[in-house]
Amino acid sequence: MKTLSFAIAGSLCLTLAQAQQNPGSNHGNKFEQLGTLLSDPNIFRTASGAPGSMYWQQKADYVINVEIDEVNQILKGSEVITYTNNSPDPLTYLWVQLDENEHADGSESKKFNQSSLSERMSIDQLKTLVPEKKGFGVNIHKVTDGSNKPLKYTINYTMMRIDLPTALKPGAKMNLHIDWDYKITNRIEQGGRGGYEYFAKDDNYLYTIAQWFPRMAVYSDFQGWQNKQFTGRGEFALVFGDYKVNITVPADHIVGATGECQNYGQVLNATQLNRWKQAQSSQEPIEIVSLADAQKAMGEKSKAKKTWVYEAKNVRDFAFVSSRRLVWDALKVNEGVPGNQPMAMSYYGPEAYPLYRKYSTKVVAHTLKTYSKFSIPYPYPVAVSVEAANGMEYPMICFNYGRADEDGTYSEAVKYGMIGVIIHEVGHNFFPMIVNSDERQWTWMDEGLNTFLQFLTEQEWDKDFPSRRGPAHKITDYMRLPKDQLEPIMTNSENIVQFGPNAYAKPATALNILRETVMGRELFDYAFKEYARRWEFKHPTPADFFRTMEDASAVDLDWFWRGWFFTTDAVEIELANVTQYRMTGADPGKTQKDQKEAFDRDLNTITRKRNMEENMAFLVEKDTSLLDFYNKWDRFAVKPENEANYQAFYASLNAKEKDIFDGKISFYELKFKNNGGLVMPLIIEWTFADGSKEVDNIPAYIWRLNENEVTKVFAKRKEVVSIQLDPWRETADIDEDNNAWPRKSQPSRFEIFQGQGRGVRGQSSESNPMKEARKR
Repeated sequence: MKTLSFAIAGSLCLTLAQAQQNPGSNHGNKFEQLGTLLSDPNIFRTASGAPGSMYWQQKADYVINVEIDEVNQILKGSEVITYTNNSPDPLTYLWVQLDENEHADGSESKKFNQSSLSERMSIDQLKTLVPEKKGFGVNIHKVTDGSNKPLKYTINYTMMRIDLPTALKPGAKMNLHIDWDYKITNRIEQGGRGGYEYFAKDDNYLYTIAQWFPRMAVYSDFQGWQNKQFTGRGEFALVFGDYKVNITVPADHIVGATGECQNYGQVLNATQLNRWKQAQSSQEPIEIVSLADAQKAMGEKSKAKKTWVYEAKNVRDFAFVSSRRLVWDALKVNEGVPGNQPMAMSYYGPEAYPLYRKYSTKVVAHTLKTYSKFSIPYPYPVAVSVEAANGMEYPMICFNYGRADEDGTYSEAVKYGMIGVIIHEVGHNFFPMIVNSDERQWTWMDEGLNTFLQFLTEQEWDKDFPSRRGPAHKITDYMRLPKDQLEPIMTNSENIVQFGPNAYAKPATALNILRETVMGRELFDYAFKEYARRWEFKHPTPADFFRTMEDASAVDLDWFWRGWFFTTDAVEIELANVTQYRMTGADPGKTQKDQKEAFDRDLNTITRKRNMEENMAFLVEKDTSLLDFYNKWDRFAVKPENEANYQAFYASLNAKEKDIFDGKISFYELKFKNNGGLVMPLIIEWTFADGSKEVDNIPAYIWRLNENEVTKVFAKRKEVVSIQLDPWRETADIDEDNNAWPRKSQPSRFEIFQGQGRGVRGQSSESNPMKEARKR
């Protein structure tokens, strides 16, 4: 402990050293405004982050006829696109997306990924390295205008440019007629978003048809045509429009899709139609197509056909599921979605029945309610969850995983994984299906924002929900990786090494830290809702999000965006030193006593000690003529005038000054070092001798004048026994070993990851506690 010297004077003061400023070295970087890192505001996008007075976006409406050929595994379609040019620019060509060309023979995505050999490889691993012509990819049979005149087109991998004979003027519309087909891929073997899954045990197929038809690319004010190739990672950049889709399938198939079915009366039997009507008022999910219905259809296999008609308004895409092996249940969401009562629905096969029948539709309803609370009210009439051994999202419909073992049991990991993926994929209805960001360029605006809301929704489902992404301490393993394995969040989706941690987990964690630690829930929630409100059914950019969050909260967040989104810096703040100070200015008698003890300690060397132990005869004792005043002087005697001055001074102090003077208040000088580069608030927990605790929250702005090292003094009335930095692990500090005083011994952590082969995603392949309990 250090002490503060005491002197009787007219006032009591502490002299503190001032921090030295050194521009270009230890400050003036991390707290600078983003400036040129953001696009300039203009008439289309304001400096506040809102759409500008001249904001515009294109529109694409579709009428599509599509048929599944279950015998030959061919998807055949024809479509009419009505394209409206709302831009101020004349367009001489249009870009159309052909995502299914990702699977085409010789596609780019099969060439540009690295590959390598090892001494031990399986036949399956080697087979993937042998080129094979499979005939996948889109076959374009016709491209004409509204008068059926052929239009010249050029296909570049997953993009098709349609050249116009005359420019499409601002405000004008035109019709495109496109006929096409493609060989449907086995999604389990080939990968990708859409395709089929084959079930050998009952010789049936589950079709999840997604990213399947030629779709208009986005033409926007901030980048022109978004015609970046689809290589399987960056997912979406699409135009809003209205859809009418006629889906022809085997007559015993059940079809779920984007939008509302217009002809249930023609495609459902009387019993199923009556169940559908019951679901409109039931408090629990009703099976429109029961497990018994699905099992019967699986064995009979109709040769006839039916056409399901679906319509959807103001959506950016369309997907559907079709199979005879589907159970279908539904529930109306009567509350929690302001101004709307959508239908929550689920489609799933027999192997998913034990999980999906119990959870899926209720998870859908919970997701709609929670996301509506934190962003915008869900505007669409339906929301659908389909079990398809994957995780992928489209407007009003998504494909998820979660299958039980053959005996109906399932592991806890499968259960919570299923609930989490349903929340995540249903949540994508909000981001990016409604708040229409461009994942092909900025994955985090879609996945990161959605993963953040997924975390909030999981936590409202169950206080013990084992959320993987969102809590700050769960991103630290990623953030402490070597720099050559990292990239900023603001990185194009195709250039990210570790996609999940970078595009999903890190932005979700950053937003949770903003909400809980930097801004507070009230300010954050208002600003986040304002962003969603401003940009629903529009095309936002990162700058629009950053600006809106600041504009609606009055919190300067440029330092946060800069550190978390534009760099690979990590949070590693060290509690480097703790020094305790306390006043020792007591009454003169105690002061003199303390001084005498210090004087004696200074005299008492080892030599003096041993001389006295030997009874040495000192000269001044043998020759007393050498003694004088100072040999007899009591240098520590209290003078009457000192006592009087002290009493007068003490009487002049107020209560707080007396507490300081008497040592009842201790001062603790804490030194912090920023070892990781990311500046963050300082959350300091004090533990006192009586067992009580206290937390001080210091804003990140403490680092403005020195981004590398800061000190802060705290006055405490209780005896401090320990200090903990970031006690709730809310800042994502990658090294917690240096966050405590006194230092704590941290046990080593060993994490063992053992890869387990799985036939399909989301299905356990070994025993589980539920199974073992049944055996007992």
